[in-house]
Amino acid sequence: MTYSSPYITPSASTNRLMLNVLIALIPGTVAYIWYFGVGLIVNLVFAISFALLFETAILLLRKRPLKPYLSDFSAVITAWLFALCIPMHSPWWLIAVGIGFAMIAGKHLYGGMGFNPFNPAMVGYVAVLISFPVEMTTWYLPLQISPDSLNILQAFSYSLGLVDIQQWDALTSATPLDQYKTSLSLNMMISEIRQSPVFGSFAGVGWEWIANWWFIGGLYLIFTKTIRWHIPVAMILGMLLLSFSFYVVDPDSVASPGFHLFSGGLMLGAFFIATDPVTASTTVKGRLIYGFMIGTLVYIIRHWGGYPDGVAFAVLLANMSVPLIDYYTQPRVFGVNPPEDH
Repeated sequence: MTYSSPYITPSASTNRLMLNVLIALIPGTVAYIWYFGVGLIVNLVFAISFALLFETAILLLRKRPLKPYLSDFSAVITAWLFALCIPMHSPWWLIAVGIGFAMIAGKHLYGGMGFNPFNPAMVGYVAVLISFPVEMTTWYLPLQISPDSLNILQAFSYSLGLVDIQQWDALTSATPLDQYKTSLSLNMMISEIRQSPVFGSFAGVGWEWIANWWFIGGLYLIFTKTIRWHIPVAMILGMLLLSFSFYVVDPDSVASPGFHLFSGGLMLGAFFIATDPVTASTTVKGRLIYGFMIGTLVYIIRHWGGYPDGVAFAVLLANMSVPLIDYYTQPRVFGVNPPEDH
């Protein structure tokens, strides 16, 4: 029984918000499996299992109750986002290292849920991206142009290291973003680069439609008020403005804004990663600045940086800036007049 106020039950609990995010992730995940095969299912199984295992172990070490933290879906979402970011058919040990780093260094090292300054999934992803570049750049062709595909049993065997990796080399390829970056560095023209079968109507085959489903899932999050519109809109706008500015100057050697928008992890990052309520800016102006900053950083990293996609790095850099952004964008306190100019 509750003896003191408040008596109003919160309309949006952590569990409900996290469940909405999981629901919103389903359309894009199904599209990912449709275009690239069942390897993502294996990634998800390993990632979620390791996340719950690490979460349980750390909670026991910290002498915290298990049920409230394991049932809030935060560990599952971290694992889900991590699994979406890494290549399909990744070895189990890479997933274990990435998830372990995400849960320990990205989350519990700072005090757990609600105290982490960086997005845990991106912390784990960047850790394995820097540590294991070969495994993290072995991407697989979409089923529409792939000569063969792995069934679920083969996918599990592959991730567990029970089959020879060499026999699946014909299924691998660079991502559309990576092909663009590599080809442009060789002074190839856009028209030449797009002759590759991995490119579709305006982005990579499969990737462009998966991005559309992330967008639809993001609209669901906005409609259910799980997230605000400020960060996704500002992030997309930042990317579009910068990419369009360079594209109109030299369209023969610069990828189009549409390609940048629907390739890689931009849509996933805009609606599901950058909007993390713990690590994102909390003020209205701050969210706009924060989102715009991520969008511009993504383009800068893609265009001049050493990595073909820059969403994870951009989010982590923006996470570092959140305290400063929030400090200078606090709204005026109600009833307090601004200082008069003398």
